[in-house]
Amino acid sequence: MSLWGSQQKQNGHTDDTAAADDTQPPTEHMARRSGDSGRREPTERDRLLPATNDNGNIARPPHADGYLDPDDPAVSPYNLWTVRALRFFSFLFLALTFLWWVLLLVSIFVSPPGLNTRGSGFFDFSYSCLTLGLLLCSLLFFGAPSLAMRVSLGVIGVLLLIDLIIIVSIHRLRNEEGPAGLASLVWAIFISGWCILTDRVVTWGKREEEERLTGRPETRRTLKEWLEVLVATVILAIYIVIAVLMTGTLILRARDAGLELDGARYLVDGEKYRVHLACVGDAIQNSTRVPTVLLEAGETPLEYDFEHWAYAAYKNGTIPRYCYWDRPGYAWSDNAPSPHSAGMSADNLAEALARADEQGPWILVSAGYGTIVTRIFSARNFRNVAALLLIDPLHEDLLHTLANPTNGFLLWAEGILSPLGIQRLPGALFKGRTREDRVYGRSAGSGGKLLKAHLQESLVADSLTKSEVASARTIQSVDTPLVVISSGIHVRSDDEWARKQQDLTKLTDNLQSWDVVGKAPHMVWRTLKGREVMEERVGELVKGVKGKMME
Repeated sequence: MSLWGSQQKQNGHTDDTAAADDTQPPTEHMARRSGDSGRREPTERDRLLPATNDNGNIARPPHADGYLDPDDPAVSPYNLWTVRALRFFSFLFLALTFLWWVLLLVSIFVSPPGLNTRGSGFFDFSYSCLTLGLLLCSLLFFGAPSLAMRVSLGVIGVLLLIDLIIIVSIHRLRNEEGPAGLASLVWAIFISGWCILTDRVVTWGKREEEERLTGRPETRRTLKEWLEVLVATVILAIYIVIAVLMTGTLILRARDAGLELDGARYLVDGEKYRVHLACVGDAIQNSTRVPTVLLEAGETPLEYDFEHWAYAAYKNGTIPRYCYWDRPGYAWSDNAPSPHSAGMSADNLAEALARADEQGPWILVSAGYGTIVTRIFSARNFRNVAALLLIDPLHEDLLHTLANPTNGFLLWAEGILSPLGIQRLPGALFKGRTREDRVYGRSAGSGGKLLKAHLQESLVADSLTKSEVASARTIQSVDTPLVVISSGIHVRSDDEWARKQQDLTKLTDNLQSWDVVGKAPHMVWRTLKGREVMEERVGELVKGVKGKMME
């Protein structure tokens, strides 16, 4: 029963009409009276509460119906069209963000035309995930606004703005993230501001409706409302931690972008991205072109340790010159669009060599997965290939081990988490990890670029790449000198690996030697004996090629 109805009873108004009027809802009662008197229908801005006079006392006109209870469902900010409109647009933004999120997720595996980036693509996906989280949190707790939520959203917005400044200021990062990354970040900043706006408007709407329908703004919260505020604040606090970690990782990327490199980076594949190529030594010595050893990395960046034995052989005079490059996603090279196969990498290498005006003849030296790329390159450029040296090579029949679904999922999951810098930030802060470690050293494997490259290799290993290397084997020049060096540990522990190593000695009809280095692991060059055998064999190949060039 309303306050005005109570006063009617106190004043003796107990007639049937008053009693009937008192039981009707205020809005219905006013509408009836308004209709009877010929006035307009009430709107959401009409006051249902009696006004006060100059003395501060409530002046109760005969038509006033009194206050609603603060817990009445009619006391809601959703009565205001402004609040309803903001909620509608929040749902619209959520739908648009979800579509963008799906597109970025798909682009990790298959890059849509025009959406490929030179970076890993994991950062822009992470920004979209954060944007989705902000919108979901805002909508779930739309009716429970709080100052804590607005402050948390403001902190996230400031951190995202710092990220934008870093990316725009660093040329390498700007190129790696591209339009897709910048758009994702700008949209995340906008949504954080939008969520602050909606929270503020809902706060205003609650106060307005409470004053209009109950006579005063409600300063108390129910237990349910306090729980909603607590949960929302905890979720946003987690988002703040995520934003801080992403900003820290981005700062490390900005530092790493300034690391100097040998050689140069060349645009390939229709100038979509750049790959790194460097050479040591002169191509012309004593007025004669010398053979060049061309190095291809295995599963890790070549600069970490694979190049070291080649540099030692160069300093010892065993080889006159060598070149090396980074496959897309490795070390200083950009990531390629997905899918990306070994054959595409071989074409990237050929294009980079052409742009650098490198002509060979080439003695191809490669290890592990890199031997797949080398074999395809050799078959497609056989006129300039003088010899092959394969170090514990991967056989095409074993590519299915890379294409294992579990392996692919783990690579994807690590890539998704890579913007948080879970390994890189502690390494930089507490373990003394340097820029060299992160670009091509021991920490390179935790970076988004290399994880994306490994994921790409895994996705097409047993399909596109296997088809390419099988075709390469049929057109491989049978006269090319061949040397195979195998890991003794690997051969003894895996009979299938041993059989496939023996099969690879039959790639050409000109096998020079097959060495099984007893105590060497898969990365043969990490043992002294392995380096000695490798240098000896490459020296023999160089002498043989020089002899043919002099004929």
